[in-house]
Amino acid sequence: MAAMFRPDVVVIGASAGGVAALQIVLGALPATLPVPVLVVLHLPRDRSSRIAEVLAPYCTLALREAEDKQPLQAGTVTFAPPDYHLLVEDTQAIALSMDEPVLFSRPAIDPLFESAAAAFGTGVLAILLTGASSDGSDGVAAVRAAGGQAWLQCPEEAEASMMPASALQHAGADAVLPLELMCRRLKELFA
Repeated sequence: MAAMFRPDVVVIGASAGGVAALQIVLGALPATLPVPVLVVLHLPRDRSSRIAEVLAPYCTLALREAEDKQPLQAGTVTFAPPDYHLLVEDTQAIALSMDEPVLFSRPAIDPLFESAAAAFGTGVLAILLTGASSDGSDGVAAVRAAGGQAWLQCPEEAEASMMPASALQHAGADAVLPLELMCRRLKELFA
């Protein structure tokens, strides 16, 4: 089944331990990636994020921080800025939101995953990585309910197992993978 699935968008969520996990996952994406990638990493609200700069050496794709109403761009990794939820507005653009924090986080993973599921339906690949909250569980449920796929980092391998374990218990998954195997699967998916 995985071989026939071709996503139109990849959405990734991570929290505690996420920078190291993102180095590995983003590093596996080919320079010719034909879809946009949107990332929420739980960030402190009160200071600027340098996550795109930090991860740039590991990734062949363009990395940028999201701006409101920015067009979705294939081959580009877009990060939620501090203190804003990152949303998929429609299949063409993203939006930033100052809505209430979700599970004490803004940006939060659930709004990204849920809005991607609403916009892209069966075309979403959601990847939930390490983290110490249950953010992402409702989003994974929404993606799977819309016919998209959700891949979770193997909780035993994650630096903080709670987030992938919570999503697995709450919503199930299309794959539960150690990062090395997840990277191999991503390369095959876009080969």
